[in-house]
Amino acid sequence: MKQYIVGIDLGTSNTVVAYAERGGKDIRVFDIEQLVSVGEVAARPMLPSVRYHAAAGELNEDALQLPWQDADAPLGTPQPAVVGRLARALGAQVPGRLVASAKSWLSHASVDRLAPILPWGADDEVGKVSPVTASASYLAHVRAAWNHRFPQARLEDQEVVLTVPASFDDGARALTLEAARIAKLPALRLLEEPQAAFYDWLFHHRDTLRDELAHTRLVLICDVGGGTTDLTLVKVQIEDGGEPQLTRIGVGNHLMLGGDNMDLALARLVEARLTTGDKQGDKRLSAASLSQLVERCRAAKEQLLDTRAPDSTSITLLGSGSKLIGGARSVDVTRQEVERLIVDGFLPRVASSERPRRARGAIVEFGLPYASDPAITRHVAAFLSQHATQSRHALGLPEIGDETALPMPDTLLLNGGVFRAKALEARLADTLGAWRGAPLNVLQNANPDVAVARGAVAYALARAGSAPRIGGGSARSYFLVLDGGDKETPRGVCLLPRGTEEGQEIALADRTFALRLGSPVRFHLASSVADAAYRPGDLADLASSDFVRLPPIATVVEPRGASGPGETPVQLATALTEVGTLQVHCIETADETADVKQRWLLEFQLRRDDAAKVDLAETTAHPALGRAIDEIDRIFGSRSHDVGAKDVKRLRAQLEQTLGARDTWDSALLRELFGVLWERVRRRRRSADHERSWLNLAGYCVRPGFGYPLDEWRVEQLWSLFDDGIQYINEGQVWSEWWTMWRRAAGGLGEDAQLRLLDAMDYLHKTAGSKRQKSPFDPAKVGFADMVRLSASLERIPVERKIEIAERQVAQLRKSSENQQNWWAIGRIGARRPFYGSAHTVVPPEVAGTWLDAILALDWKKVDPAAFAAAQIARMTGDRSRDLPVETRETVVRRLEAINASPAWVTMVRETVALDDADTGRVFGESLPAGLKLIGE
Repeated sequence: MKQYIVGIDLGTSNTVVAYAERGGKDIRVFDIEQLVSVGEVAARPMLPSVRYHAAAGELNEDALQLPWQDADAPLGTPQPAVVGRLARALGAQVPGRLVASAKSWLSHASVDRLAPILPWGADDEVGKVSPVTASASYLAHVRAAWNHRFPQARLEDQEVVLTVPASFDDGARALTLEAARIAKLPALRLLEEPQAAFYDWLFHHRDTLRDELAHTRLVLICDVGGGTTDLTLVKVQIEDGGEPQLTRIGVGNHLMLGGDNMDLALARLVEARLTTGDKQGDKRLSAASLSQLVERCRAAKEQLLDTRAPDSTSITLLGSGSKLIGGARSVDVTRQEVERLIVDGFLPRVASSERPRRARGAIVEFGLPYASDPAITRHVAAFLSQHATQSRHALGLPEIGDETALPMPDTLLLNGGVFRAKALEARLADTLGAWRGAPLNVLQNANPDVAVARGAVAYALARAGSAPRIGGGSARSYFLVLDGGDKETPRGVCLLPRGTEEGQEIALADRTFALRLGSPVRFHLASSVADAAYRPGDLADLASSDFVRLPPIATVVEPRGASGPGETPVQLATALTEVGTLQVHCIETADETADVKQRWLLEFQLRRDDAAKVDLAETTAHPALGRAIDEIDRIFGSRSHDVGAKDVKRLRAQLEQTLGARDTWDSALLRELFGVLWERVRRRRRSADHERSWLNLAGYCVRPGFGYPLDEWRVEQLWSLFDDGIQYINEGQVWSEWWTMWRRAAGGLGEDAQLRLLDAMDYLHKTAGSKRQKSPFDPAKVGFADMVRLSASLERIPVERKIEIAERQVAQLRKSSENQQNWWAIGRIGARRPFYGSAHTVVPPEVAGTWLDAILALDWKKVDPAAFAAAQIARMTGDRSRDLPVETRETVVRRLEAINASPAWVTMVRETVALDDADTGRVFGESLPAGLKLIGE
């Protein structure tokens, strides 16, 4: 019997727990025991969502003991990991050891969120954890504290509701559930945070709700937390004097903008003053020192925005190591400065017609891509405009009217720790009132810090019929992206319409799909929060910005026997699960007589294995594909054709004559050709020309090894050739094409495969240079130049190996003027933004800077790759843990301008911008397939 209902707000800044006895209506906040200072444990209503990774010997482990320490060892690093208030205090004193904002990382798709990458930018000796593990450690701490207090009612046995941002996509929600599973809380329900905040208000006013909402038709919930801004619209209907009917009608897209951004903005102001007069060239703090400063600015911001704020406060940045005290620097910040920076900067008084300003690249700090426009009021205006149709209906306004007039909600509920500052609360309410032409009814939230956790409990009570409930179902419509067709605009079929209630399965009975058996199958999905009405099976144009790409979902369906069919017809069924995530099943339709039909669950891929995507534009089969297959079959077919060496050598030219120039072949055509080549892989050994031609075409057709459905499977098949190697080992062209093929496919290879490639190349280098044993091959023909290019393309290998490769090349290039093209490899290895790898595997800037010095010593007019290599190493990402010093980047800019280099190269060193197609090709080493786009940060 579940004794308690428990709500957990796993916040970016703080974790809060509330609970109520089952059958009761008294919701209480659970005070969480935690270390509040060294050797002191106390219970507090909030557990800061931070970890401090202490150095060996820094803290006495006996002074870090918690009452349950023996029962539950801390998750993560082998060093003492401190969680909570003491962790936050220590992080404000010692730079580079605090894990913060793990929740923001859960929604950041540009890194592997299951990899140990936090603290971001920390030194190598600092133990690191993944965002999922960090989140799990906070939940594990909560579970241990609860079980210590209620041993007879363990948390894992209670009804638990865990809150997430409404803007979290299904990938981020699934990662949150994974963190809960690691924390031994596998059975729980997810609830969106803005709804939870409203549930708390509803519960407080449940006895007078009809009177409280008598004049309300549309509520805007604005929840600004530490990491995200969440926007939700709820329609209120009161009919015939009954109780209010509440329906959620709109949810905002993911917006990484919140209190963290405010703290960072203040830290940048303080940083500028702290570094004024610095003799060092780069007047910026290190990533670790900035992280420390942000923690101190967080406290200063809260103090100076308080209603009893002093006129000013001092912010001190401590030194490090032996200079901990002596190296301290302080600056004063006034209340007026903070109000101008935070209130005017994040909640400016703008017109309702203003929209977020789009920068050329997102703002990146600590590795996180924050919203490029920090003005929350502009984002609110854009959100209300997006949901204008539904809002007009809720407000009872005519469908046809002034299209420029923004339909404004009449009621506002603010939530999130940010709105503890009355100045911020008043500014947003005043701005919205100005847009509406009349003040909004502001629903008072007495304690925003605990409202979400309390609301999670109120939601569970509402499900049991003990409190008002909000309807509305799924906040998004989900679509399967369709392949094929002859439409110019991308299309998708609606799998689950917005508003579908949880637990309700939606079957697409009128549409049948062919499911391939025996190999991984990936489905690409899109979602939309737009208020357009869709029905299951409806086709929709996906070209507008309303549609957001989701992580792919995948399954492997094995045939029933070795002789089973290669594919089977299926129908799709989707449902919004009770935990709030999308579930998709394939249901077999081949056997209509079966009582129970075979079902396969499709699951989201949570790692960022794909750094590229294919445009949603429709693709059509090339009209000459059949003839191209015949030409391939003539060379590599099973029959013995009368073909000579000249015919084999001309195959590529013949295909171009049939299909058009090779660089115009799109991804769909390339993957079709790869399939044809793979079916004939055994016949590549007929001659050296056959092997060379097959390797060349297969590598070209699978490049860059990722980004197109089933590429993972294709590269896996290709990798099966590695152990066998090539047959014609004394043919230089065959060796060249062998290494080139792996370079082209490298983005689809995992770390283990890339390390095996690297080891194989190292073996060839050592064997070729050995005087004691005779080489079984001609060292002059094994393609050392191609090996260099391949080595530089292996972005998943450890940073130490990357440095080793580059250092060896720099040393060789300094000795000899030959192979100057290898400077491209140095630029690729030292690039600030990887082509497909995770951002946490980038070579440290201080190391890449030494390579840049060598490049700066070259005559860029004589060494063609030098300028672009320098631009790659000096490229600005906005993440100071990766970026080179400002003065160094300015030096590169001057050199680029002196040789009249591409203006785009100059810009990429000065600003955070995305590469254009031409420069993407330069990074990769050749052009990418038509229709393939890299995903930016």
